[in-house]
Amino acid sequence: MTRLPRIGALLIAAAVLISACGRSGAPQPHIGYVEADWIYVAAPGAGWIETRPAHEGLQVKAGDVLFTLDAGAEEAAFAEAEARAGQSLAQVRNIETGARPAEIAALQARLAEAEARQQQARLERDRAAALAERGIASKAQADRSETDLRAADASVEAARQTITVARLAGRQAERDAARALDAGVTAAQAGSAWRLGQRTIRARSDGRVEEVFLEAGEYAMPGMPVLALQPADGLKVRFFVPQAELDEIAPGGEISLQADGMHKPIRARIRYIASRAEFTPPVIYASEERDKLVFLVEAGLPAGTPLRPGTPVEVAW
Repeated sequence: MTRLPRIGALLIAAAVLISACGRSGAPQPHIGYVEADWIYVAAPGAGWIETRPAHEGLQVKAGDVLFTLDAGAEEAAFAEAEARAGQSLAQVRNIETGARPAEIAALQARLAEAEARQQQARLERDRAAALAERGIASKAQADRSETDLRAADASVEAARQTITVARLAGRQAERDAARALDAGVTAAQAGSAWRLGQRTIRARSDGRVEEVFLEAGEYAMPGMPVLALQPADGLKVRFFVPQAELDEIAPGGEISLQADGMHKPIRARIRYIASRAEFTPPVIYASEERDKLVFLVEAGLPAGTPLRPGTPVEVAW
């Protein structure tokens, strides 16, 4: 009767010892936390927020409008730049194409008038020369008629040269100057269009609007965040690994994550392992392990993961 309690006590002690040894030899689970790399969308310039289609919890795609700023000054500057661009282009075409048909027609009419005067001067010269030979007119009259004919000839030649020049494009230097001016005006127009476009702020990547800081009607300063966006691939898990286990993982390797309520683990890829050790954060490990040195490890979660920032997870590999 006395031996049975003693055997039972020995069995219980052995079970406790075996259990303790099993716990000490088994690998401790790695506990990590899900964090997010937030994108703080700010106003590129000062202005009143006119509209803010984005609201907390909204799923957005790259290119979706998040909010708009008042753009009265930018619209006026863009209209002025467009007008200057049109004027500059017209000047370039005018220099490169020469005179218009109506202007050429007017010059041709002047040429015809000069030719008529030339014909009249030639007749007057011939009559004066004949009279001078017969002694009826003086030699001075004949010389004067000869001078008038030369003047008429010069007028005809000047009219012809004017038409020739009018049909030509502008000089090369003038054309180069006009093109350079047009290029400068076009660049100014592009800059004005860019500034106008900056008054409409769009999402640069897919994600979810997590927090809004300013509402429509409030004034935004340059660089002031208006809302926080969580990108679709912006989730990561952070955990700590003792030095003895560093050889088991490497950047680019995969790990398995398990959280409460999940039916199957999620795979994540390691993208960062700290090069310097640190003491175990007390929020991760028990009090008896706080003095151990560990290394921070970060792994990126795939897009569309159901995990949320702040969720604790068990990490295995």
